[in-house]
Amino acid sequence: MPMESEISIFFLLLEDNYYNMSQRKEELYMKAALAEAYKAYEKQEIPVGAVVVCDEMIIARAHNLTETLKDPTAHAEMQAITAATNWLGGKYLTGCTIYITLEPCGMCAGAIGWSQASALVYGAGDDKKGYRAVSGSLLHPKTSVIAGILEDECREILVKFFRTKR
Repeated sequence: MPMESEISIFFLLLEDNYYNMSQRKEELYMKAALAEAYKAYEKQEIPVGAVVVCDEMIIARAHNLTETLKDPTAHAEMQAITAATNWLGGKYLTGCTIYITLEPCGMCAGAIGWSQASALVYGAGDDKKGYRAVSGSLLHPKTSVIAGILEDECREILVKFFRTKR
């Protein structure tokens, strides 16, 4: 029969393992968003990528297309929301998580709010144009937020892109 301390250690290990699995899952999906950012980079678009995950399945992938479409609203998040709602057949993303390599701007945060996405996960923060600089209340009240997943990698591609432009 296991002793009480062995049982406590077991549950601590189980909890730690769950956290590590959860963190690895967040990183896996952020890597998919980063792959989209690299597609944007190759097209000379600002390298931001997004994926929408529902029931542990990526249902939408997108990257910035503002230059390609000559449309200032063609941000990665907007493209991903449209693709995900089309895939789901409705306008709400409840039960879905949106992964974005860069903190969304006010426009995109508003769209995420209207979509009622359950969670937002982003990599690099954006102190100048991120939604938190405008208003932290643009998201739906039930949307949870996780920031800083693969932050260095997400920031690195943006720095590299803008270095070539200046």
